[in-house]
Amino acid sequence: MHSRDISWNNSDMVKQASPSLRVGIVLVPDFTMLALSALIDTLRLAADEGDRSLPLRCAWQVMSDGGHPVRASNGVVVEPASGFVDFTQFDYLAIVSGTLHRGPRVSDATQSYLVAAAQQGVPLIGLCTASFVLARAGLMEDRTACVSWFHKEELEAEFPRLRVVADRLFVEDRDRITCAGGTSVIHLASHLIERHIGTGASAKGLRIMLEDHLRAGASPQPPPAFAGTHDVADPRVRRAMLAIERQMGLPFASAAIARETGIGSRQLNRLFAQHLGLPIQAYGRALRLSVAERRVREGYAPLTQIAHASGYSDASHFARDFRRTFGTSPRTARRAARADGGVSK
Repeated sequence: MHSRDISWNNSDMVKQASPSLRVGIVLVPDFTMLALSALIDTLRLAADEGDRSLPLRCAWQVMSDGGHPVRASNGVVVEPASGFVDFTQFDYLAIVSGTLHRGPRVSDATQSYLVAAAQQGVPLIGLCTASFVLARAGLMEDRTACVSWFHKEELEAEFPRLRVVADRLFVEDRDRITCAGGTSVIHLASHLIERHIGTGASAKGLRIMLEDHLRAGASPQPPPAFAGTHDVADPRVRRAMLAIERQMGLPFASAAIARETGIGSRQLNRLFAQHLGLPIQAYGRALRLSVAERRVREGYAPLTQIAHASGYSDASHFARDFRRTFGTSPRTARRAARADGGVSK
């Protein structure tokens, strides 16, 4: 899918206004569209008093190496407003990255642009996996990087001396801000708006985007479904636990998990017994039922749909396992949650 008519540029209007917050945005191939949209729309909603999105109070400009179109990880191709411009006109320079293992790395020109901006004291923002981009450019020395729990091990493996956190939304360490990505970008952008424009402008955007309040950078990321992952010492077991979660909606197959982890099924099963005290099959079933139980009590999906999303092809089999684990049927658990006022009817 291509969308070459997209243009985020508002540079002509920027010249006519005096925005209090100016953000340059650098796109990296296979960037995450959600991170870009979250940043731009949060700025846009705070840009003026009404609903016209005029860049009166804040402004932004999307750039790429040579101004060439850049493909997002979802396949949409975005045409930036320009190539790299004078970075001193921006209060912040945000880098939007995404998929790590597809396509080329950041171009030499892009890296040189970021290094030069850092040398001139322009604060750099790394969104989603842009922590990798900044670290590879040597721009995270003696700083802490924030990344999604999904990529924490990869960042630590590539940069063992880098301080990495994956238990918060974003981290501001002097002139570097790194953000886990996703909807956490909304809250990071809102903090910048509050700092440069005011609480009212920040609150306006959050309300329109149906966010009930501004979350601090130290607010925790939503945890992975597998509890206690980071307490497991063996990285092979942690990788397998992550693979099990990714395959939540498929029939459980320990052989497939072992192949993805890169070790034999028997060895992986022994490792699970050693580190978790139960076989991999039992762990997978417990994880699926734990997630399913939460979905049942939330009450937003039919029970048959929850069963299928949990890897059960047979809803009656799901109900039997659910009762055996929780001592009640899925239907009774849902009725009890409704009686407590905890779900939507």
